[in-house]
Amino acid sequence: MENAASLLDVGVAAIARGDTHFDFSAVGNVDSAAVALVLAWQRAARAQGASLTLAGVPDGLLSLARLYGVESLLDGERRAVE
Repeated sequence: MENAASLLDVGVAAIARGDTHFDFSAVGNVDSAAVALVLAWQRAARAQGASLTLAGVPDGLLSLARLYGVESLLDGERRAVE
């Protein structure tokens, strides 16, 4: 959770600068905080009138999103770069 909390601010600042592409290819293990993080970034991007693009999304993140019933919220962003 510590990583997610610090990454939230970093991601929101990036989005405010117009950088909405996030590459997860170096991410290993994820937990539910990662799902919350991506959804928060998504809200921040939409508030700026932008959309996220996600690359290298780990299977674990997709599995958790599916488990929580929010996979469809990530699909558009993930497909934007696949």
